[in-house]
Amino acid sequence: MDQQLRTLQDHESKTGGVPSVLRLLNCCSASLEHLLGDLRNQSDAEAALRAIAAQVLQAIALDTDIALAAILLNRIGGTYPVRHCVETALVATLVARATDQTPEHTLIIAAAALTMNVAMLAQHDSFQSQGAALTRAEHDAIERHPKNGVDLLRGVGVHNQAWIAIVMQHHEMEDGSGYPEGKIGADIAPGARLVALADRYCALISARNYRRSMLPELALRTLIAATSPELAGHFSAELGPYPPGTLVRLSNGDIGVVARRAGQQRGIVVHVLRGADGSAVADDDLPLRDGAQIAEALHEDQVLLHFRMQQIWGAQAML
Repeated sequence: MDQQLRTLQDHESKTGGVPSVLRLLNCCSASLEHLLGDLRNQSDAEAALRAIAAQVLQAIALDTDIALAAILLNRIGGTYPVRHCVETALVATLVARATDQTPEHTLIIAAAALTMNVAMLAQHDSFQSQGAALTRAEHDAIERHPKNGVDLLRGVGVHNQAWIAIVMQHHEMEDGSGYPEGKIGADIAPGARLVALADRYCALISARNYRRSMLPELALRTLIAATSPELAGHFSAELGPYPPGTLVRLSNGDIGVVARRAGQQRGIVVHVLRGADGSAVADDDLPLRDGAQIAEALHEDQVLLHFRMQQIWGAQAML
């Protein structure tokens, strides 16, 4: 963790004190990967995990749009299982802030999301990508991982009850079809419902080697249909159908990337990357479309454009 902090400080000194959200998130992922890989040997695991969760909150506070774009554009480093936990923590934190959670409980939600899969990190990728159907033993391992994760966290000194409840219940479903206990509706902790929805959203919008990502608008519609109207409303308001980082075609045929969510005094802001005639726009001449009329969202393989986040969001998106 000290090395990651030094890296951040070195970066800020080179950019005149401008903190990079993207670099901060990559440091979070690297720190989490190291910590979870050696969790049983940590002398103060809770403090270390809280520190990483605090960095997630800092990234959201610095620039929410850049943090969301890093998810959509797959710019957070690390192995997928760890990166997915960081992305889930970001989305859960964003929505938690909109539900008027206390700063302490928002931090706990982030920490729980970071550790939700701690008991099956090593198996996560193989279970997700194997071509054959899961065996009964593999199904059992998946259904045990929330309880095993809680046991592991308690064993390294994490005893916060809200944190423990979220990790235990993040695969429970409103209709009782979830696991490990088949809880229903109000029996599921609110923080667990929030993290569960963020978990599924981030999984759907992430491309894997065996499937395309789901476009954000469809992912949002898929998820909010199965949750409470209140929570669905918060997710819709905070993410919207075209969150930052979404590749889009405008009504005039231009292709670009959503840079900013709609604000109180502006509509969605899109940076144009390619004109309707197919011509690429120069790196230092990317036009803005404030209040852009979006015709459709696009998959990365429909656009085939490579760009650095710094081109769109400036120094706060430097690596």
